[in-house]
Amino acid sequence: MNFGLSEEQEMIVKTVRDFVETEIYPHENEVERTGIVPPEIGDEIRRKCIELGFYACNFPEEIGGAGLDHVTFTLVERELGRGSMGLTVFFGRPSGILMACEGEQRERYLLPAVRGEKIDALAITEPDAGSDMRGMKCAARQDGGDFVLNGTKHFISHADVADFVIVFAATGEEETHKGVKKKITAFLVDRGTPGFEILKGYDSVSHRGYHNSILNFSDCRLPKSQVLGEVHRGFDLANQWLYGTRLTVAATCVGRAHRVFDLALPYAAERKQFGKPIGANQGVSFKLADMITEIDAADLLTLSAAWKLDAGIPANREIASAKLYASEMLARVTDEAIQIFGGMGLMDDLPLARFWRDARVERIWDGTSEIQRHIISRDLLRPFGA
Repeated sequence: MNFGLSEEQEMIVKTVRDFVETEIYPHENEVERTGIVPPEIGDEIRRKCIELGFYACNFPEEIGGAGLDHVTFTLVERELGRGSMGLTVFFGRPSGILMACEGEQRERYLLPAVRGEKIDALAITEPDAGSDMRGMKCAARQDGGDFVLNGTKHFISHADVADFVIVFAATGEEETHKGVKKKITAFLVDRGTPGFEILKGYDSVSHRGYHNSILNFSDCRLPKSQVLGEVHRGFDLANQWLYGTRLTVAATCVGRAHRVFDLALPYAAERKQFGKPIGANQGVSFKLADMITEIDAADLLTLSAAWKLDAGIPANREIASAKLYASEMLARVTDEAIQIFGGMGLMDDLPLARFWRDARVERIWDGTSEIQRHIISRDLLRPFGA
């Protein structure tokens, strides 16, 4: 097993880290204070990302992406995790699910998203349907050659800056071995479509500047050409593409934990109490030892899962393990870093309190810790028929 990075990967890591430090860090305090990313700042980040050749780096070269493999893309996400999510969202990584676009959809949605001309958002979660995707109430009924969409979505990330939204809605029912389940279909819905309204979402303690929105659909008429993939096959489509987003969460958690650790380590070496550095006390030094051990473990879990994807090896359980461990690790590391800094750790002069707050949502979105444990345990027990 070779755990080293190639020269190209080392260069990519350095390039993205430099970008985050020079283009993201300087704006973080203002975004944290106001909760807003000025449009001109977002446009500038996107433009510079395109100039670097990293926009849509998760897409194949033949359609204009950088064609990075899963391991290298995971390294990119790890470095982006060091920065404010409200700003790094403009370092564009369109939803991989857009690869399901066909025919005219490629020209209207896929290719503009890859070129950075359009921004997409993904709409699955509802007030009564979070972990239970099949429990969604947002529904689309067929009316001639069209679908009429009604319902509400919430917690929809960056829909406020999106040009179109990929919406999942119930379009029927089917009998399964677990009872009657809803059939799900994915739709491409443009901003400004009659009957489609984007409303301000909830104020969150996590990731200020990275907004969530509420989407309302009231007799929103969509031609069949707006179906992404096949009718009634949206659940399969989501499972095919979305589990990779959990790997992204794991990678960004590792990046954030590294940034926090990089603040805590020199502070422990320089800060003196009772005539010696606080890092000379086991109460602090052992914290540092535990922190870096957990960070390294999460990093290896994440990169191992990415490697399996590149090798064509099923990795659903490994991805769930990486997401579970990395998100819970980040909570522990940020909390310990604040403890090392003492009272200063909670002051706005440092980003520690921000990372501490941001860490909380990582155990919820893209599948809660409980859902990850369910995936892992089900995978372990399935061969035994349990």
